[in-house]
Amino acid sequence: MARPGSAREPRLHPPLLVLVLVLAQAGAAGAAGSVRLAGGLTLGGLFPVHARGAAGRACGQLKKEQGVHRLEAMLYALDRVNADPELLPGVRLGARLLDTCSRDTYALEQALSFVQALIRRRGDSDEGAVRCPGGVPPLRTAPPERVVAVVGASASSVSIMVANVLRLFAIPQISYASTAPELSDSTRYDFFSRVVPPDSYQAQAMVDIVRALGWNYVSTLASEGNYGESGVEAFVQISREAGGLCIAQSIKIPREPKPGEFNKVIKRLMETPNARGIIIFANEDDIRRVLEAASQANLTGHFLWVGSDSWGAKTSPILNLEDVAVGAITILPKRASIDGFDQYFMTRSLENNRRNIWFAEFWEENFNCKLISSGTQSDDATRKCTGEERIGRDSTYEQEGKVQFVIDAVYAIAHALHSMHQALCPGLTGLCPAMETTDGRMLLQYIRAVRFNGSAGTPVMFNENGDAPGRYDIFQYQAANGSAGSGGYQAVGQWAETLRLDVEALQWSGEPREVPASQCSLPCGPGERKKMVKGVPCCWHCEPCDGYRFQVDEFTCEACPGDMRPTRNHTGCRPTPVVRLSWSSPWAAPPLLLAVLGSMATTTVVATFVRHNNTPIVRASGRELSYVLLTGIFLIYAITFLMVAEPGAAVCAARRLFLGLGTTLSYSALLTKTNRIYRIFEQGKRSVTPPPFISPTSQLAITFSLTSVQVVGVMAWLGAQPPHSVIDYEEQRTVDPEQARGVLKCDMSDLSLIGCLGYSLLLMVTCTVYAIKARGVPETFNEAKPIGFTMYTTCIIWLAFVPIFFGTAQSAEKIYIQTTTLTVSLSLSASVSLGMLYVPKTYVILFHPEQNVQKRKRSLKATSTVTATPKGEDTEAPK
Repeated sequence: MARPGSAREPRLHPPLLVLVLVLAQAGAAGAAGSVRLAGGLTLGGLFPVHARGAAGRACGQLKKEQGVHRLEAMLYALDRVNADPELLPGVRLGARLLDTCSRDTYALEQALSFVQALIRRRGDSDEGAVRCPGGVPPLRTAPPERVVAVVGASASSVSIMVANVLRLFAIPQISYASTAPELSDSTRYDFFSRVVPPDSYQAQAMVDIVRALGWNYVSTLASEGNYGESGVEAFVQISREAGGLCIAQSIKIPREPKPGEFNKVIKRLMETPNARGIIIFANEDDIRRVLEAASQANLTGHFLWVGSDSWGAKTSPILNLEDVAVGAITILPKRASIDGFDQYFMTRSLENNRRNIWFAEFWEENFNCKLISSGTQSDDATRKCTGEERIGRDSTYEQEGKVQFVIDAVYAIAHALHSMHQALCPGLTGLCPAMETTDGRMLLQYIRAVRFNGSAGTPVMFNENGDAPGRYDIFQYQAANGSAGSGGYQAVGQWAETLRLDVEALQWSGEPREVPASQCSLPCGPGERKKMVKGVPCCWHCEPCDGYRFQVDEFTCEACPGDMRPTRNHTGCRPTPVVRLSWSSPWAAPPLLLAVLGSMATTTVVATFVRHNNTPIVRASGRELSYVLLTGIFLIYAITFLMVAEPGAAVCAARRLFLGLGTTLSYSALLTKTNRIYRIFEQGKRSVTPPPFISPTSQLAITFSLTSVQVVGVMAWLGAQPPHSVIDYEEQRTVDPEQARGVLKCDMSDLSLIGCLGYSLLLMVTCTVYAIKARGVPETFNEAKPIGFTMYTTCIIWLAFVPIFFGTAQSAEKIYIQTTTLTVSLSLSASVSLGMLYVPKTYVILFHPEQNVQKRKRSLKATSTVTATPKGEDTEAPK
């Protein structure tokens, strides 16, 4: 460690020396009001005894707590140090305490008086050359005491201004309240230390509080100056690094606010009303005026304040504004009330405290009285002080929050001087020559090395930047509630590198137990994704995962797989229900009823024809083709049961085969019959020679040949594409996923289904053409006209079927409507053929057998044709 004699003293250039000397003389003139204590080593002290003055005045009203309490705390600490025989034995610490008037420029002028002794030493060598007019030597004055270290200042802006001067003269400085992060820069403020943690720790604690409350969108409010701006800057930087926290607005309160400035601040804060959390780094005056503006704007309860240690647990910023401050969370360096100071301060009186030149002013302010009457009307209304008043008895008293740190700052210097004394003056009591000119650089090293338990029992130490460790108490201002407590500031947590916050102890206006929200956007509900606002990571719009999409995560919606649909809240997917046309479905009842009745009727007709196979009516109707036609009609009815049956490989194969087979067989037989009739009578017009291929065998061959085309086509289809059942999830994929269904069906599209019937429809149209051509045959050949009526009616049925079938392709009930339409149309066409062609014959056979006889009434024109009719079939039926 460097010895005093080897320490290099700071050197000032002549121009700078002149400037500082001028300022020092001005400061000395302005520092006439100061508290002085004699001692072997003098400590400086800077306290905001008065508020900042207005209208050109340097100083304003007295600050009882921040000013007088803190100043008295230093006097109390010095008394204790000087009375301690173990600490600095034989050395008395003196003091020179100055008022900063809460203004950095004024504080600088005052602090320059601390360096007067050093400046005098540099000017002593030139004193012999100075002569007054007439050759009279200058008046010699007592040299000013040399300040070895300074306690203060309070505001960061004041400490920064003072630190820039004290470092030029190597005077260590320890602040009890300045927390600006800028002061941690040891390259610029190398002689500055503090017993309070910097705002970087405080900002981290406030970020942790905001995150613990679930807020992600807040605004910041700072007083212009190092404390406010540096604090907010640290908060913004830490929140940016932590992520998940956005700053809605950063507002700075001017150093000299204009009228209406705070109303503008509130209006700006309300531009982002969702940012209810307000992080405030401001001085007491600004805090109070912000609360007043919020109250005037009728916004009590809207803002959620998070105040820095400048707010702490003080009553002055919220006096008469308690309703606006309810719920405010404030932070304060961990402290304790010093009982010894309370006893000391409450026993101070005008008689025993004459050393404090501002104590009389404090007495008047504290007891609302006047010591000396000036004769004015206002003084007459104020009672005169008796001097018998007592602090705490005749006035309210609560220890100011920084008293502990003032005491710790004094003790830190005392312990450093004690260690330095032991090193430089070993075994000696009192100051030795090596200590008389205390080296500031050496003292700084001892200050940074101190470690002791402070006045509150907590360790006092400094890191390499001169900062104290971060330890904070967290308070909330709560409304008075008889059932919940007395209200006021209540401790709700602590911060020492990590946060411990009792959320259950927090109370809020409105719903006391529910933490209010301070979020740009409310959390999205189930089934909604966040659509982020560009450039603002904490703001988003909630976009529903509509349709068949579901919420994958908070930012993504994806479509469910084809065989699934979203849950009701769109947070996942679930299997889509599978449906089919079942036997118990109401849609299946009409087709099944028609099919059953038609099958029974067809069976009755076939049985009747078989039993009366050789009667004239049966023979006249063409027995062979009739049986083929009746078989086709029965197959048409039977296809209804296949269409209702549960799809499978066998059922699907049967559908492909029999769907068109029955109609093809029926219309092939009808076409063959109408073609035969048409050819017979057309040939009869020209000759008596019968046309070819009119025998029953030929008719059957033609019918089966026409039918074979359908059969061959279906067989080729079955071989090329084996049948199987599928679940079609697109058929009933409705707009509303709740109505979506998978349809179990055969692998037949609408077009392939119509393709199965296409050939039959072609036969039907051709048969209809021949029926039209044969409409002019003689009335005795009554088979042609029923066939014609059958074909006309069938065409009408199928013309109605096509628009119904394809018009419901997009319906949610498609599977039911189309299947029902198809089966009913098939059954109706079969019923028309059965009813027109065979029901009348069956009726005659069963109920009028007397008409079922041969009658030979042929026209002359048809005689030759009848003669040529093959054996086994009669063309003319009985009348």
